[in-house]
This record gives sequence, C-alpha cells and structure tokens, in this order.
Amino acid sequence: MLDINYIREHTDVVKENLAKRQEPEKVKWIDEVLALDKEWRSVKGKVDELRAKRNTLSQEINKLKKEGKDARKVIEEVAQVPKTIAQQETKINELQQKIRSLLMKIPNLLHETVPFGKSDADNVVVKKFGKAPKFNFPLMGHEELMLKHDLIDLERAAKIAGARQYFLKNELAIMQMSLLRYAVDFMRKKGYSIFIPPFMMNRCAHEGVTSLDAFEDTMYKIEGEDLYMIATSEFPGTAQFMDEVLSAEKLPVKLTGVSTCFRKEAGAHGKDTKGIFRVHQFNKVEQLIICKPEDSWHFHEELIKNAIEFFESLGLHGQVVNICTGDIGIVAAKKYDVNIWMPVQQAYREVVSCSNCTSYQAVRLNLKYQDGGEKKYVHTLNSTCTTDTRPLVAIFENFQQNDGTIAIPKVLQKYCGFKVIGKSAKKEKTRKK
Repeated sequence: MLDINYIREHTDVVKENLAKRQEPEKVKWIDEVLALDKEWRSVKGKVDELRAKRNTLSQEINKLKKEGKDARKVIEEVAQVPKTIAQQETKINELQQKIRSLLMKIPNLLHETVPFGKSDADNVVVKKFGKAPKFNFPLMGHEELMLKHDLIDLERAAKIAGARQYFLKNELAIMQMSLLRYAVDFMRKKGYSIFIPPFMMNRCAHEGVTSLDAFEDTMYKIEGEDLYMIATSEFPGTAQFMDEVLSAEKLPVKLTGVSTCFRKEAGAHGKDTKGIFRVHQFNKVEQLIICKPEDSWHFHEELIKNAIEFFESLGLHGQVVNICTGDIGIVAAKKYDVNIWMPVQQAYREVVSCSNCTSYQAVRLNLKYQDGGEKKYVHTLNSTCTTDTRPLVAIFENFQQNDGTIAIPKVLQKYCGFKVIGKSAKKEKTRKK
C-alpha cells in the first residue's frame, strides 16, 4: 500500500494515478483517508497531552507529599486521566483500522512507461522472440494428444476433485518434473537461491503481498484455521521478511521459489475448460528480488530477460507485452506478460507475469532496509520463470509431428531421458522453422 506520509505530501499525484487507472470513483477514498488521518493526528495529540499532564500531576503529588501538604485533590484529578486516555486510545485504534482498510484498497503508483488503455486489448507488444513453427499437416489439440498417448486422466480427477483437476501420467509426468528441474538449474546459474516454501500462509501475511479481492477470487481457505493455500511462492517468499530491517549490504536478495500453487480461478467459468491450460492446481518456479529503490527498474528488466531466455531455450515463439493502465492490478507499478504462440489455438497465451511492486508490498509488510542512519522501505519484484501446465500445452501444440508423436525440446531431453513421446511411424522431419 502507499505510505500515508506520501499521500499527505503528494495528494494530487495519487489522485492523478487513479485517473490514469480509470478509477475516478476511488478518488473519494483519498479524501476519506486524509480526513481520518487528520482526526487520528488530532486524537493522538490529545492523548500525548494527557500523558504529559499525568506525568506533571504525578510529579506535583510527589512534591506535595514531600512538603507534607494535602495531595488528595491532585490525586483525584490524576486518577481520571488513565480513563480518558483509554477512551481516546480506543478511538485511535478504530481510526487506525479504518485508515489501513482504505489504504489497502488504494492501488500502487504506475510507472510513467505503463501504456494508457481500458482493457487487455490496449496492452502493447514490446518484443517478439523465437520463430513460430510451420506445419504441413492438420494439428491436434493438447488434450487430444495427451489422451491419445495415455498421458492424462481428466475424468477420474474430476470424479474425486471436481472440474479443472487432472492426473498427469507416464511420460508427461516425467516431462513435467523435467521442466521444473530444468528451470531450477536455469535460475541457479543466474545466481538465484532456491527455496521451497510452506504451501499455506495466514491472512496477515497474505494481506502484505496481495489485494484483498484475492481472498474471494483466488484463495482457498483452510476451514477452521487462519490459513490459506498459496497462489504463488512469491507470497511466502516475500512475506517471510515481514517486520524486518534488512542490511543494505545484503541487498539485493535474489530468490527462486518452487511450489505447488492453488487458485480458484473465479470468473473464469466456461473459459479454457478443456485440458490442462486453466486449472486449480499447478506447479511454478518463481523469480523474486528484494532490493533498494534505486535498483528496482534495472532488476525488472533482468527478470523479464530471464523469462524470455528460458522460453527461447525451449524453442518456443512468443511476445512480451507491457500491460496497460486499465488491465494492471493494484499491487504492481508496472507489469510485463510473456505470451507464447499456441498454433492450435492460433493465439498468444500468457505463461509469465513479471511485476515491479516498488514499495507497495514493503509498506504493507513493514519491510525496510538500513540506509546509514535511516530506515527505508525496500522494493519487491516478482516474475514467473515457468509454470508446468501451460508450457506443457505449448510444447504439445508446437512440437507435435505428423505421425502423432511429440518431440521433446532439446534442453529437456537429458532430464526426460527420451527424445520423443509416442511411437514414430515416420523418421522424416515434419516440424519446420
């Protein structure tokens, strides 16, 4: 969230940011939070005065007693002060809760390079990489190919877990593990430390890293406990530093999280219901950086460069998109997506989200670093390296051959232990660049 001090000093900037995001109805929140903040400061000032008065009266009582004088009147007066302080402190707590609730809903400040737009149709392609394959035979969808080779079971998964669940089987299960392990090795070579986080996190920690809407639209709640299933390892990876002051010498912190992710996919009913493209559970290798504010835009470019290099190494064609003001969430100041070409769907589909959250998460988490004699908020960044299901879909669409087999990307072959899925009826090369 935004620091209340920044909102006090740059009210016009915050309101202009809401206009860029095309959310003018939220401008009233700025006026409301400033009014509450003014009231909070007033009440806090009164409490400070009451505490000072209590100290003064206590000193006066001691003086009267030492002089052998009657202190009863002063004692009666000082006895009322704690009651008044308690009443005012209750008011302070109520105001603080209202202020924080509003601040949690006010979105991050957008970077100047975020394109203006109303929806994902206005997102801007900033880079393309790789080459789209050409085929001289009718293509099969990933679900059809996977069923053909006994690689998935969707019906039995639905029977025990509901829609958008799956069993991965045989070579596909090996391929999934190989993809994740390759991503881990890829990130280790980049100098990132690997971690596997808890797959559950409490609400307070979650509120430090994501929007409140996520609890309804995304999160799975553990019944009877203050725990939610994580939607990405970015959440525990960042939240683990909550209420800490990091040493400037140890920045940047570069991490790669490996985890299973759980998402309701609320609002996605009827979309991508076939196969394993949009599911409730998947695995992901996530990039995460915590750094000084002056370094964050450099690291944002590093993260997206890593993601591009990873998918290029798989032999896939894709594009990088700069997400516009009307499509970006409240946490990011700027976000890139990597969309991979899916020849069966004849569309580019998202496989990577890469965000610079600037100090937005850090303020929520009270996460700072020591800069000389001053404590400052860090900047936090995150980006997918890869998930498993969507890239597997992309590989099956792009690497299928005319005999119904699927070639394995060269970088994955040593991890898989095989070069092709399915028995090849022909040896001729049918996938052309």
